[in-house]
Amino acid sequence: MKYISTITWKHDANTPFNAKSYDRTHEIKFGGGSEISGSSAPEYLGKAELVNPEELFTASLSSCFMLTFLYLAAMKNLQVEEYTAEAAGTLGKNAEGKMAMTEVVITPRVCFQAEPDKAILDELYKKAHDNCFISSSVKTKVVIAG
Repeated sequence: MKYISTITWKHDANTPFNAKSYDRTHEIKFGGGSEISGSSAPEYLGKAELVNPEELFTASLSSCFMLTFLYLAAMKNLQVEEYTAEAAGTLGKNAEGKMAMTEVVITPRVCFQAEPDKAILDELYKKAHDNCFISSSVKTKVVIAG
């Protein structure tokens, strides 16, 4: 399976093209047709109101974890009524001294039709983390704070 996204950026002729002044705004189009505007993080001269790669990375891990969790809950006949998670990604220097997303902490809040005991919930969190395609693909430390 392949998943496609297309990034488009164009130089604004009214802005000089140098390291401090070029506009970081770009368009991101996904295979299904959805489009969003992106930029770099404000700390890297981007626009705070637009999504940045670090946020997309953090959201990708959180979304994958949720989808895996919901599947595993359904397989155990545990009906989830609502799922909300805050995910916080940390950008810092990794073991090689390079800037990287070093950690993502996902804090899920799950409402079930009938609340499972803590041991079952902890097992679901662990299995969802272990089987999430995205967290299995990255070196970033992913913590589930459930």
